[in-house]
Amino acid sequence: MPPRQKKQSEPLGFEEALWKAADTLRGSMDAASYKHVVLGLVFLKYISDAFAERREALADDLAADGITGDDATPLLESRDEYAAAGVFWVPEPARWDALRDAAKQEGLGRRIDAAMEALEADNASLRGVLPKTYAAASVDSRRLGQLVDVVSGIGLGSKEHGDKDVIGRVYEYFLGKFASAEGRRSGDFYTPRSIVRLLVEMLEPLSGRVYDPCFGSGGMFVQAERFVAAHGGKRTDLSVYGQELSDTTWRLGTMNLAIRGIEADLGPRWADTFHDDLHPDLRADYVMANPPFNISDWGGQQLRDDPRWQHGTPPPGNANFAWLQHIVSRLAPKGSAGVVLSNGSLSTQQSGEGDIRRRLVEADLVECIVALPGQLFYGTGIPVCLWFLNRDKTPGGSRAWYDRRGEVLFIDARGLGQMVSRTHKDLSDEDVARVADTFHAWRGEKGHAEYADVPGFAYAAELEEVSEHNFILTPGRYVGSKEGGVDDEITDAALEQLALELREAVSSSRAAQDRVDRELGYLGV
Repeated sequence: MPPRQKKQSEPLGFEEALWKAADTLRGSMDAASYKHVVLGLVFLKYISDAFAERREALADDLAADGITGDDATPLLESRDEYAAAGVFWVPEPARWDALRDAAKQEGLGRRIDAAMEALEADNASLRGVLPKTYAAASVDSRRLGQLVDVVSGIGLGSKEHGDKDVIGRVYEYFLGKFASAEGRRSGDFYTPRSIVRLLVEMLEPLSGRVYDPCFGSGGMFVQAERFVAAHGGKRTDLSVYGQELSDTTWRLGTMNLAIRGIEADLGPRWADTFHDDLHPDLRADYVMANPPFNISDWGGQQLRDDPRWQHGTPPPGNANFAWLQHIVSRLAPKGSAGVVLSNGSLSTQQSGEGDIRRRLVEADLVECIVALPGQLFYGTGIPVCLWFLNRDKTPGGSRAWYDRRGEVLFIDARGLGQMVSRTHKDLSDEDVARVADTFHAWRGEKGHAEYADVPGFAYAAELEEVSEHNFILTPGRYVGSKEGGVDDEITDAALEQLALELREAVSSSRAAQDRVDRELGYLGV
Protein backbone atom coordinates (compact mmCIF):
# COMPACT_ATOMS: atom_id res chain seq x y z
CA MET A 1 0.00 0.00 0.00
CA PRO A 2 1.59 3.33 -1.04
CA PRO A 3 1.73 6.20 1.43
CA ARG A 4 -1.27 8.47 1.72
CA GLN A 5 -1.43 11.50 -0.51
CA LYS A 6 0.05 14.59 1.04
CA LYS A 7 -2.25 17.31 2.24
CA GLN A 8 -3.26 19.93 -0.28
CA SER A 9 -0.77 22.73 -0.86
CA GLU A 10 -1.24 25.88 1.15
CA PRO A 11 -3.03 28.75 -0.61
CA LEU A 12 -0.76 30.87 -2.76
CA GLY A 13 -1.89 33.97 -0.89
CA PHE A 14 -3.08 36.07 -3.79
CA GLU A 15 -5.91 34.01 -5.31
CA GLU A 16 -8.63 35.78 -3.35
CA ALA A 17 -7.26 39.22 -4.23
CA LEU A 18 -7.17 38.23 -7.90
CA TRP A 19 -10.72 36.93 -7.72
CA LYS A 20 -12.04 40.08 -6.07
CA ALA A 21 -10.27 42.24 -8.63
CA ALA A 22 -11.67 40.18 -11.51
CA ASP A 23 -15.18 39.93 -10.05
CA THR A 24 -15.50 43.71 -9.64
CA LEU A 25 -15.03 44.02 -13.41
CA ARG A 26 -17.94 41.76 -14.28
CA GLY A 27 -20.42 44.61 -14.72
CA SER A 28 -23.75 43.44 -16.09
CA MET A 29 -22.53 40.01 -17.23
CA ASP A 30 -23.86 36.98 -15.37
CA ALA A 31 -21.36 34.62 -13.73
CA ALA A 32 -21.96 31.86 -16.30
CA SER A 33 -20.94 34.11 -19.23
CA TYR A 34 -18.19 35.95 -17.38
CA LYS A 35 -16.61 32.63 -16.42
CA HIS A 36 -15.53 31.98 -20.00
CA VAL A 37 -14.17 35.51 -20.42
CA VAL A 38 -11.95 35.22 -17.35
CA LEU A 39 -10.83 31.62 -17.71
CA GLY A 40 -10.07 32.13 -21.39
CA LEU A 41 -7.72 34.98 -20.48
CA VAL A 42 -6.10 32.91 -17.72
CA PHE A 43 -5.49 30.15 -20.25
CA LEU A 44 -4.04 32.62 -22.77
CA LYS A 45 -1.71 33.94 -20.08
CA TYR A 46 -0.57 30.39 -19.28
CA ILE A 47 0.08 29.58 -22.94
CA SER A 48 2.11 32.76 -23.38
CA ASP A 49 4.07 32.36 -20.12
CA ALA A 50 5.04 28.77 -20.99
CA PHE A 51 6.14 29.89 -24.44
CA ALA A 52 8.18 32.80 -23.03
CA GLU A 53 9.84 30.53 -20.47
CA ARG A 54 10.84 28.05 -23.17
CA ARG A 55 12.06 30.90 -25.39
CA GLU A 56 14.23 32.27 -22.58
CA ALA A 57 15.75 28.84 -21.94
CA LEU A 58 16.48 28.43 -25.65
CA ALA A 59 18.13 31.86 -25.76
CA ASP A 60 20.35 30.94 -22.82
CA ASP A 61 21.39 27.67 -24.46
CA LEU A 62 22.15 29.42 -27.75
CA ALA A 63 24.12 32.16 -26.00
CA ALA A 64 26.21 29.51 -24.27
CA ASP A 65 27.10 28.25 -27.75
CA GLY A 66 27.95 31.77 -28.91
CA ILE A 67 24.75 32.25 -30.97
CA THR A 68 23.08 35.57 -30.25
CA GLY A 69 21.21 38.44 -31.94
CA ASP A 70 19.89 37.92 -35.47
CA ASP A 71 21.70 34.59 -35.69
CA ALA A 72 19.60 33.23 -32.86
CA THR A 73 16.21 34.49 -34.15
CA PRO A 74 15.47 31.64 -36.60
CA LEU A 75 16.09 29.06 -33.90
CA LEU A 76 14.04 31.00 -31.33
CA GLU A 77 11.15 31.03 -33.82
CA SER A 78 11.44 27.34 -34.68
CA ARG A 79 8.20 25.56 -33.78
CA ASP A 80 9.98 22.25 -33.43
CA GLU A 81 11.98 23.59 -30.48
CA TYR A 82 8.75 24.23 -28.60
CA ALA A 83 6.91 21.09 -29.65
CA ALA A 84 9.84 18.98 -28.44
CA ALA A 85 9.37 20.46 -24.96
CA GLY A 86 5.59 19.96 -24.99
CA VAL A 87 4.97 23.70 -25.26
CA PHE A 88 2.24 25.20 -27.43
CA TRP A 89 3.43 27.43 -30.26
CA VAL A 90 2.27 31.03 -29.72
CA PRO A 91 2.25 33.30 -32.79
CA GLU A 92 3.26 36.91 -32.23
CA PRO A 93 -0.29 38.42 -32.15
CA ALA A 94 -1.21 36.00 -29.34
CA ARG A 95 1.75 36.70 -27.08
CA TRP A 96 0.67 38.24 -23.81
CA ASP A 97 2.99 41.24 -23.93
CA ALA A 98 1.30 42.41 -27.13
CA LEU A 99 -2.18 42.08 -25.60
CA ARG A 100 -1.14 43.73 -22.35
CA ASP A 101 0.30 46.70 -24.26
CA ALA A 102 -3.02 47.03 -26.11
CA ALA A 103 -5.15 46.83 -22.95
CA LYS A 104 -6.10 50.52 -23.11
CA GLN A 105 -6.56 50.68 -26.88
CA GLU A 106 -9.68 50.44 -28.99
CA GLY A 107 -10.48 47.06 -30.46
CA LEU A 108 -9.00 45.01 -27.59
CA GLY A 109 -11.79 42.45 -27.84
CA ARG A 110 -11.09 41.92 -31.53
CA ARG A 111 -7.38 41.52 -30.78
CA ILE A 112 -8.06 38.83 -28.18
CA ASP A 113 -10.46 36.97 -30.49
CA ALA A 114 -7.80 37.09 -33.21
CA ALA A 115 -5.21 35.78 -30.75
CA MET A 116 -7.46 32.83 -29.88
CA GLU A 117 -8.03 32.08 -33.56
CA ALA A 118 -4.29 32.25 -34.27
CA LEU A 119 -3.56 29.83 -31.41
CA GLU A 120 -6.13 27.35 -32.69
CA ALA A 121 -4.78 27.62 -36.24
CA ASP A 122 -1.24 26.80 -35.10
CA ASN A 123 -2.09 24.10 -32.50
CA ALA A 124 -4.32 21.29 -33.71
CA SER A 125 -5.19 20.11 -30.17
CA LEU A 126 -6.74 23.51 -29.38
CA ARG A 127 -9.01 23.77 -32.40
CA GLY A 128 -12.59 24.48 -31.41
CA VAL A 129 -11.59 24.82 -27.75
CA LEU A 130 -10.86 28.49 -27.05
CA PRO A 131 -13.51 31.18 -26.42
CA LYS A 132 -13.76 33.84 -29.12
CA THR A 133 -16.44 36.20 -27.81
CA TYR A 134 -14.34 39.06 -26.49
CA ALA A 135 -15.55 41.49 -29.17
CA ALA A 136 -19.19 40.80 -28.28
CA ALA A 137 -21.34 43.75 -27.28
CA SER A 138 -21.89 42.22 -23.83
CA VAL A 139 -18.16 42.51 -23.01
CA ASP A 140 -17.36 46.06 -21.90
CA SER A 141 -14.09 47.14 -23.56
CA ARG A 142 -12.92 49.27 -20.62
CA ARG A 143 -13.49 46.52 -18.10
CA LEU A 144 -11.85 44.00 -20.44
CA GLY A 145 -8.70 46.13 -20.47
CA GLN A 146 -8.69 46.26 -16.68
CA LEU A 147 -9.18 42.50 -16.56
CA VAL A 148 -6.14 42.01 -18.81
CA ASP A 149 -4.17 44.07 -16.28
CA VAL A 150 -5.42 41.85 -13.43
CA VAL A 151 -4.53 38.61 -15.23
CA SER A 152 -1.11 40.06 -16.10
CA GLY A 153 -0.19 39.77 -12.44
CA ILE A 154 -0.80 36.04 -12.08
CA GLY A 155 2.63 34.84 -13.13
CA LEU A 156 4.31 37.09 -10.58
CA GLY A 157 3.68 34.56 -7.83
CA SER A 158 5.48 31.58 -9.36
CA LYS A 159 9.00 32.42 -8.15
CA GLU A 160 7.82 33.98 -4.89
CA HIS A 161 5.90 30.86 -3.93
CA GLY A 162 8.24 28.29 -5.46
CA ASP A 163 5.26 26.79 -7.26
CA LYS A 164 5.51 26.06 -10.99
CA ASP A 165 1.78 25.36 -11.10
CA VAL A 166 0.64 28.84 -10.09
CA ILE A 167 -1.57 29.51 -13.12
CA GLY A 168 -3.09 26.03 -12.94
CA ARG A 169 -3.98 26.56 -9.31
CA VAL A 170 -5.43 30.00 -10.03
CA TYR A 171 -7.54 28.44 -12.82
CA GLU A 172 -8.83 25.81 -10.41
CA TYR A 173 -9.48 28.39 -7.70
CA PHE A 174 -11.48 30.51 -10.15
CA LEU A 175 -13.50 27.45 -11.21
CA GLY A 176 -14.51 26.95 -7.59
CA LYS A 177 -15.41 30.62 -7.12
CA PHE A 178 -17.52 30.63 -10.28
CA ALA A 179 -19.24 27.46 -9.08
CA SER A 180 -20.13 29.25 -5.84
CA ALA A 181 -21.39 32.28 -7.78
CA GLU A 182 -23.53 30.20 -10.14
CA GLY A 183 -25.14 28.04 -7.46
CA ARG A 184 -27.24 25.17 -8.81
CA ARG A 185 -26.03 25.64 -12.37
CA SER A 186 -22.47 24.95 -11.26
CA GLY A 187 -23.15 21.21 -11.02
CA ASP A 188 -22.82 21.02 -14.79
CA PHE A 189 -19.10 21.76 -14.67
CA TYR A 190 -17.79 21.53 -11.11
CA THR A 191 -17.58 18.72 -8.57
CA PRO A 192 -16.52 19.97 -5.10
CA ARG A 193 -12.85 19.33 -4.58
CA SER A 194 -13.24 17.35 -1.34
CA ILE A 195 -15.60 14.88 -3.04
CA VAL A 196 -13.13 14.42 -5.88
CA ARG A 197 -10.32 13.85 -3.38
CA LEU A 198 -12.38 11.21 -1.57
CA LEU A 199 -13.11 9.35 -4.81
CA VAL A 200 -9.43 9.38 -5.76
CA GLU A 201 -8.19 8.37 -2.31
CA MET A 202 -10.54 5.39 -2.28
CA LEU A 203 -9.90 4.21 -5.84
CA GLU A 204 -6.12 4.87 -5.77
CA PRO A 205 -5.58 5.26 -9.54
CA LEU A 206 -1.80 4.82 -9.68
CA SER A 207 -1.56 3.49 -13.23
CA GLY A 208 -3.77 2.41 -16.10
CA ARG A 209 -6.73 3.91 -17.94
CA VAL A 210 -8.94 6.47 -16.22
CA TYR A 211 -12.33 7.40 -17.66
CA ASP A 212 -14.96 10.01 -16.85
CA PRO A 213 -18.06 9.91 -19.08
CA CYS A 214 -19.14 13.43 -17.99
CA PHE A 215 -15.83 15.08 -17.16
CA GLY A 216 -16.98 18.68 -16.62
CA SER A 217 -13.98 20.89 -15.86
CA GLY A 218 -11.67 17.85 -15.61
CA GLY A 219 -11.28 17.90 -11.82
CA MET A 220 -11.27 14.10 -11.54
CA PHE A 221 -8.29 13.87 -13.89
CA VAL A 222 -6.38 16.69 -12.19
CA GLN A 223 -6.78 15.06 -8.77
CA ALA A 224 -5.81 11.63 -10.14
CA GLU A 225 -2.63 13.10 -11.60
CA ARG A 226 -1.86 14.73 -8.25
CA PHE A 227 -2.36 11.39 -6.52
CA VAL A 228 0.10 9.69 -8.85
CA ALA A 229 2.68 12.46 -8.36
CA ALA A 230 2.28 12.34 -4.57
CA HIS A 231 3.07 8.61 -4.63
CA GLY A 232 6.20 8.92 -6.74
CA GLY A 233 4.66 8.06 -10.09
CA LYS A 234 4.65 9.87 -13.42
CA ARG A 235 1.67 11.46 -15.12
CA THR A 236 2.34 9.17 -18.08
CA ASP A 237 1.42 6.24 -15.80
CA LEU A 238 -2.22 7.20 -16.42
CA SER A 239 -4.05 7.25 -19.74
CA VAL A 240 -6.97 9.67 -19.56
CA TYR A 241 -10.27 9.36 -21.44
CA GLY A 242 -13.36 11.50 -21.15
CA GLN A 243 -16.52 12.78 -22.74
CA GLU A 244 -18.71 15.81 -22.07
CA LEU A 245 -22.12 16.83 -23.40
CA SER A 246 -21.90 20.62 -22.99
CA ASP A 247 -19.81 22.44 -25.58
CA THR A 248 -18.78 25.24 -23.19
CA THR A 249 -17.94 22.81 -20.40
CA TRP A 250 -15.93 20.62 -22.80
CA ARG A 251 -13.83 23.68 -23.59
CA LEU A 252 -13.32 24.53 -19.90
CA GLY A 253 -12.13 21.02 -19.11
CA THR A 254 -9.87 20.81 -22.16
CA MET A 255 -8.19 24.09 -21.19
CA ASN A 256 -7.83 22.96 -17.58
CA LEU A 257 -6.01 19.78 -18.59
CA ALA A 258 -3.85 21.66 -21.10
CA ILE A 259 -2.71 24.02 -18.34
CA ARG A 260 -1.75 20.98 -16.28
CA GLY A 261 0.07 19.35 -19.15
CA ILE A 262 -2.24 16.33 -18.91
CA GLU A 263 -2.65 14.58 -22.24
CA ALA A 264 -6.15 13.18 -22.64
CA ASP A 265 -8.46 11.69 -25.22
CA LEU A 266 -11.57 13.81 -24.69
CA GLY A 267 -12.91 13.21 -28.16
CA PRO A 268 -12.72 15.70 -31.04
CA ARG A 269 -15.84 17.49 -29.80
CA TRP A 270 -18.53 17.50 -27.16
CA ALA A 271 -21.02 14.66 -27.51
CA ASP A 272 -23.84 12.82 -25.73
CA THR A 273 -22.39 9.81 -23.86
CA PHE A 274 -25.61 7.82 -24.21
CA HIS A 275 -26.38 8.54 -27.88
CA ASP A 276 -22.92 9.27 -29.33
CA ASP A 277 -20.43 7.28 -27.28
CA LEU A 278 -16.93 8.41 -28.31
CA HIS A 279 -15.16 5.55 -26.50
CA PRO A 280 -17.25 2.44 -27.26
CA ASP A 281 -14.30 0.04 -27.12
CA LEU A 282 -12.66 1.46 -23.99
CA ARG A 283 -12.21 -0.83 -21.00
CA ALA A 284 -11.00 1.37 -18.15
CA ASP A 285 -9.15 0.39 -15.02
CA TYR A 286 -10.80 3.25 -13.13
CA VAL A 287 -13.95 5.24 -13.74
CA MET A 288 -14.70 8.38 -11.72
CA ALA A 289 -17.87 10.29 -12.45
CA ASN A 290 -20.34 12.83 -11.12
CA PRO A 291 -23.24 12.46 -13.58
CA PRO A 292 -26.07 14.99 -13.59
CA PHE A 293 -28.62 13.81 -11.03
CA ASN A 294 -32.02 12.44 -11.97
CA ILE A 295 -32.11 13.76 -15.54
CA SER A 296 -35.39 12.96 -17.26
CA ASP A 297 -34.66 14.17 -20.80
CA TRP A 298 -31.84 11.81 -21.68
CA GLY A 299 -33.61 10.15 -24.62
CA GLY A 300 -34.02 6.76 -22.99
CA GLN A 301 -36.94 5.80 -25.23
CA GLN A 302 -34.54 5.62 -28.19
CA LEU A 303 -32.20 3.26 -26.32
CA ARG A 304 -34.57 0.59 -25.04
CA ASP A 305 -32.50 -2.26 -26.53
CA ASP A 306 -29.04 -0.82 -25.90
CA PRO A 307 -26.49 -3.58 -25.15
CA ARG A 308 -25.19 -1.60 -22.17
CA TRP A 309 -28.33 -2.39 -20.17
CA GLN A 310 -27.16 -5.81 -18.96
CA HIS A 311 -28.99 -5.49 -15.65
CA GLY A 312 -32.27 -4.01 -16.82
CA THR A 313 -33.57 -1.23 -19.04
CA PRO A 314 -33.38 2.11 -17.19
CA PRO A 315 -36.57 4.18 -17.13
CA PRO A 316 -36.78 7.02 -19.66
CA GLY A 317 -37.70 9.39 -16.84
CA ASN A 318 -34.45 9.05 -14.87
CA ALA A 319 -30.90 8.40 -16.12
CA ASN A 320 -29.29 7.39 -12.79
CA PHE A 321 -29.21 3.67 -13.58
CA ALA A 322 -28.32 4.34 -17.19
CA TRP A 323 -25.16 6.06 -15.94
CA LEU A 324 -24.34 3.19 -13.59
CA GLN A 325 -24.76 0.58 -16.31
CA HIS A 326 -22.82 2.61 -18.87
CA ILE A 327 -19.97 2.82 -16.36
CA VAL A 328 -20.10 -0.92 -15.66
CA SER A 329 -19.94 -1.58 -19.40
CA ARG A 330 -16.72 0.44 -19.63
CA LEU A 331 -14.86 -1.34 -16.81
CA ALA A 332 -11.95 -3.66 -17.52
CA PRO A 333 -12.13 -7.18 -16.01
CA LYS A 334 -10.41 -5.92 -12.84
CA GLY A 335 -11.71 -2.36 -13.12
CA SER A 336 -13.34 -0.34 -10.35
CA ALA A 337 -15.45 2.82 -10.30
CA GLY A 338 -16.56 5.61 -7.98
CA VAL A 339 -19.78 7.43 -8.89
CA VAL A 340 -21.58 10.37 -7.26
CA LEU A 341 -25.37 9.98 -7.31
CA SER A 342 -28.40 11.35 -5.52
CA ASN A 343 -29.57 9.44 -2.47
CA GLY A 344 -32.72 8.37 -4.31
CA SER A 345 -30.65 5.86 -6.27
CA LEU A 346 -30.17 3.87 -3.05
CA SER A 347 -33.83 3.28 -2.29
CA THR A 348 -36.13 4.02 -5.23
CA GLN A 349 -38.42 1.24 -6.39
CA GLN A 350 -39.98 3.25 -9.20
CA SER A 351 -40.07 2.22 -12.87
CA GLY A 352 -37.94 -0.89 -12.42
CA GLU A 353 -35.02 0.91 -10.77
CA GLY A 354 -35.25 -1.32 -7.71
CA ASP A 355 -34.88 -4.39 -9.93
CA ILE A 356 -31.78 -2.95 -11.63
CA ARG A 357 -30.24 -2.16 -8.25
CA ARG A 358 -30.99 -5.71 -7.08
CA ARG A 359 -29.31 -7.20 -10.15
CA LEU A 360 -26.23 -5.03 -9.70
CA VAL A 361 -25.93 -6.27 -6.11
CA GLU A 362 -26.61 -9.91 -7.03
CA ALA A 363 -23.91 -9.66 -9.73
CA ASP A 364 -21.54 -8.69 -6.88
CA LEU A 365 -20.61 -5.44 -8.61
CA VAL A 366 -21.42 -3.17 -5.68
CA GLU A 367 -18.41 -2.88 -3.39
CA CYS A 368 -19.11 0.07 -1.13
CA ILE A 369 -21.76 2.75 -0.53
CA VAL A 370 -20.88 6.01 1.23
CA ALA A 371 -23.56 8.42 2.45
CA LEU A 372 -22.23 11.98 2.43
CA PRO A 373 -23.47 15.04 4.33
CA GLY A 374 -25.62 17.69 2.71
CA GLN A 375 -24.41 21.13 1.58
CA LEU A 376 -21.25 19.84 -0.10
CA PHE A 377 -22.41 21.13 -3.48
CA TYR A 378 -22.70 24.82 -4.27
CA GLY A 379 -26.19 26.26 -4.37
CA THR A 380 -27.99 23.19 -3.07
CA GLY A 381 -28.17 21.36 0.23
CA ILE A 382 -29.08 18.02 -1.37
CA PRO A 383 -27.16 15.14 0.23
CA VAL A 384 -25.48 12.69 -2.13
CA CYS A 385 -23.95 9.24 -1.97
CA LEU A 386 -20.98 7.50 -3.54
CA TRP A 387 -21.32 4.16 -5.29
CA PHE A 388 -18.13 2.10 -5.57
CA LEU A 389 -18.31 -0.68 -8.12
CA ASN A 390 -15.77 -3.43 -8.69
CA ARG A 391 -15.69 -6.16 -11.30
CA ASP A 392 -13.27 -8.27 -9.27
CA LYS A 393 -13.46 -8.66 -5.48
CA THR A 394 -11.35 -11.81 -5.45
CA PRO A 395 -8.39 -12.05 -3.04
CA GLY A 396 -4.72 -12.63 -3.74
CA GLY A 397 -2.51 -11.43 -6.53
CA SER A 398 -0.57 -8.19 -6.36
CA ARG A 399 -3.39 -6.55 -4.42
CA ALA A 400 -3.42 -9.17 -1.65
CA TRP A 401 -6.92 -8.15 -0.61
CA TYR A 402 -9.25 -10.13 1.59
CA ASP A 403 -11.94 -12.17 -0.10
CA ARG A 404 -14.85 -9.72 -0.11
CA ARG A 405 -17.03 -11.54 -2.58
CA GLY A 406 -20.64 -11.51 -1.45
CA GLU A 407 -20.15 -8.45 0.78
CA VAL A 408 -20.95 -4.75 0.59
CA LEU A 409 -19.34 -2.14 2.85
CA PHE A 410 -21.63 0.63 4.07
CA ILE A 411 -20.17 3.89 5.41
CA ASP A 412 -22.34 6.62 6.91
CA ALA A 413 -20.28 9.82 6.64
CA ARG A 414 -23.20 12.21 7.10
CA GLY A 415 -21.79 13.37 10.42
CA LEU A 416 -18.51 14.50 8.84
CA GLY A 417 -17.65 17.84 7.26
CA GLN A 418 -17.42 21.42 8.48
CA MET A 419 -19.25 24.55 7.38
CA VAL A 420 -16.86 26.83 5.49
CA SER A 421 -19.50 29.43 4.65
CA ARG A 422 -23.11 30.09 5.55
CA THR A 423 -24.35 27.63 2.94
CA HIS A 424 -21.42 25.40 2.04
CA LYS A 425 -19.79 22.47 3.82
CA ASP A 426 -16.45 20.82 3.08
CA LEU A 427 -14.76 17.56 4.01
CA SER A 428 -11.43 18.02 5.78
CA ASP A 429 -8.29 16.01 5.09
CA GLU A 430 -9.06 14.05 8.27
CA ASP A 431 -12.61 13.30 7.07
CA VAL A 432 -11.33 12.04 3.72
CA ALA A 433 -8.69 9.93 5.44
CA ARG A 434 -11.18 8.37 7.86
CA VAL A 435 -13.54 7.20 5.12
CA ALA A 436 -10.76 6.06 2.77
CA ASP A 437 -8.84 4.24 5.52
CA THR A 438 -11.99 2.37 6.57
CA PHE A 439 -12.53 1.25 2.99
CA HIS A 440 -8.91 0.11 2.52
CA ALA A 441 -8.91 -1.69 5.87
CA TRP A 442 -12.06 -3.58 4.84
CA ARG A 443 -10.39 -4.54 1.58
CA GLY A 444 -7.45 -5.83 3.58
CA GLU A 445 -4.81 -3.64 1.97
CA LYS A 446 -1.34 -3.60 3.46
CA GLY A 447 -0.48 -0.82 5.89
CA HIS A 448 -3.98 -0.52 7.33
CA ALA A 449 -5.38 -1.68 10.65
CA GLU A 450 -7.63 -4.71 10.87
CA TYR A 451 -11.15 -3.80 9.82
CA ALA A 452 -13.95 -3.78 12.39
CA ASP A 453 -17.52 -2.52 12.11
CA VAL A 454 -18.07 0.86 13.81
CA PRO A 455 -21.64 1.43 15.08
CA GLY A 456 -23.10 4.49 13.44
CA PHE A 457 -20.32 4.71 10.85
CA ALA A 458 -19.32 1.48 9.06
CA TYR A 459 -20.77 -1.98 8.56
CA ALA A 460 -19.88 -4.88 6.25
CA ALA A 461 -23.06 -6.67 5.15
CA GLU A 462 -23.45 -10.04 3.47
CA LEU A 463 -25.60 -10.09 0.35
CA GLU A 464 -28.18 -12.15 2.20
CA GLU A 465 -28.65 -9.30 4.67
CA VAL A 466 -28.91 -6.78 1.82
CA SER A 467 -31.59 -9.00 0.31
CA GLU A 468 -33.52 -8.91 3.59
CA HIS A 469 -33.60 -5.13 3.23
CA ASN A 470 -35.10 -5.52 -0.26
CA PHE A 471 -31.79 -4.36 -1.76
CA ILE A 472 -32.21 -0.84 -0.41
CA LEU A 473 -28.66 0.46 0.03
CA THR A 474 -29.02 3.44 2.38
CA PRO A 475 -26.09 3.01 4.83
CA GLY A 476 -28.15 4.00 7.87
CA ARG A 477 -30.16 0.78 7.56
CA TYR A 478 -26.99 -1.18 8.22
CA VAL A 479 -24.62 0.85 10.39
CA GLY A 480 -27.19 1.70 13.09
CA SER A 481 -26.42 4.60 15.41
CA LYS A 482 -23.81 5.28 18.08
CA GLU A 483 -26.38 5.57 20.81
CA GLY A 484 -28.51 2.70 19.63
CA GLY A 485 -31.44 5.06 19.03
CA VAL A 486 -33.72 5.48 16.06
CA ASP A 487 -31.85 5.57 12.79
CA ASP A 488 -32.73 8.75 10.95
CA GLU A 489 -31.38 7.35 7.67
CA ILE A 490 -34.32 4.98 7.61
CA THR A 491 -36.57 7.98 8.08
CA ASP A 492 -34.76 9.80 5.29
CA ALA A 493 -35.17 6.83 2.96
CA ALA A 494 -38.84 6.47 3.87
CA LEU A 495 -39.45 10.18 3.33
CA GLU A 496 -37.67 10.09 -0.01
CA GLN A 497 -39.75 7.09 -1.09
CA LEU A 498 -42.94 8.82 0.05
CA ALA A 499 -41.93 11.94 -1.87
CA LEU A 500 -41.44 9.89 -5.04
CA GLU A 501 -44.80 8.21 -4.58
CA LEU A 502 -46.48 11.55 -3.89
CA ARG A 503 -45.03 13.11 -7.03
CA GLU A 504 -46.20 10.14 -9.06
CA ALA A 505 -49.66 10.34 -7.49
CA VAL A 506 -49.89 14.07 -8.20
CA SER A 507 -48.82 13.47 -11.79
CA SER A 508 -51.46 10.74 -12.17
CA SER A 509 -54.07 12.98 -10.57
CA ARG A 510 -53.31 15.79 -12.98
CA ALA A 511 -53.53 13.39 -15.92
CA ALA A 512 -56.89 12.13 -14.64
CA GLN A 513 -58.14 15.67 -14.20
CA ASP A 514 -57.11 16.49 -17.76
CA ARG A 515 -59.05 13.47 -19.05
CA VAL A 516 -62.13 14.49 -17.06
CA ASP A 517 -61.91 18.04 -18.39
CA ARG A 518 -61.62 16.76 -21.96
CA GLU A 519 -64.63 14.44 -21.56
CA LEU A 520 -66.72 17.18 -19.98
CA GLY A 521 -65.69 19.44 -22.81
CA TYR A 522 -66.94 16.93 -25.35
CA LEU A 523 -70.26 16.84 -23.50
CA GLY A 524 -70.46 20.62 -23.48
CA VAL A 525 -70.45 20.75 -19.67
